[in-house]
Amino acid sequence: MTMSALELVFALEYRIAFWGIFIALALAAGLWIPYLYKEIKKGKANLGPRTPIGAGDTHPGRRGDPAPGQPDAQADPYETRTQR
Repeated sequence: MTMSALELVFALEYRIAFWGIFIALALAAGLWIPYLYKEIKKGKANLGPRTPIGAGDTHPGRRGDPAPGQPDAQADPYETRTQR
């Protein structure tokens, strides 16, 4: 049984494509498996303490104490007592 030139070209192209895909998958697995193993073994990261409550809150203080717990808090610039 003889192969025509066209059949031979397609057979070689599929073989080269197979090995190209195989090498690409092997390289991807070789890079990803150690990384994923390390990340999964490490577990969830600790996020640390929460953001402190302060002037960035929606209700940071009250009229007489605009920034509770902050010694350098400035008075409300729109209050009639502070305006000149």
